[in-house]
Amino acid sequence: FAVQSFVAELAAAAGRDHRDFLVDLIGPPRRIDPAALKDSWNHGESPMHYPVDTGRLRRVIEAVTREAGWGRKLPKGQGLGLAAHYSFVSYVAAVVAVEVSADGKLTIPRVDIAFDCGPQVYPDRIRSQLEGAVIMGVSLATLGEITFKNGRAQQDNFNTYQVTRMAEAPRDIRVHLLPATDWSMPLGGVGEPGLPPIAPALCNAIFAATNKRIRRLPIGEQLAT
Repeated sequence: FAVQSFVAELAAAAGRDHRDFLVDLIGPPRRIDPAALKDSWNHGESPMHYPVDTGRLRRVIEAVTREAGWGRKLPKGQGLGLAAHYSFVSYVAAVVAVEVSADGKLTIPRVDIAFDCGPQVYPDRIRSQLEGAVIMGVSLATLGEITFKNGRAQQDNFNTYQVTRMAEAPRDIRVHLLPATDWSMPLGGVGEPGLPPIAPALCNAIFAATNKRIRRLPIGEQLAT
């Protein structure tokens, strides 16, 4: 959330399109040994079998912005937000579309998410995992607050810890699975990678719609103030 939100802020400060700025920041397609990076964990996987491939990251960004119609002119109060991530040795990017009313009511008409996990064995299962990740990401970004009193969590069940329900869920979730370019590569994860880009893409969309930055999660009532 911090990294992908800050990249959007840098793009705005530079007066540049967020997608173009992000792709330039990633740089040309190349493979990087995770051991050469400050964070060399690589989700516990072999750096030899799973190098960080900037070309694949660029590919999901380019795919999702193309499918979402990035750059199109939108009415006042609407915006598109972008975020990308390398997670569990898979590559994912999301574009979230939002509408924010004059009184701060947030709606999410559509989310596009592009995904590259290498070879796909069961595409329908991958698609369902990503749809669930979008819903969970929206839940955490908008509602997922835990508070404590006298050393105990105050949220003890789903009546006090809210999750996104049908009325607030994105109206349309479009999953774009990128085909593998090399079937000799090992498989990537599909259970959790779709989650990380949703919150920053959502908040970047809110900025595009309202010119207001959200730097603290959950969003909660921040749009109403």
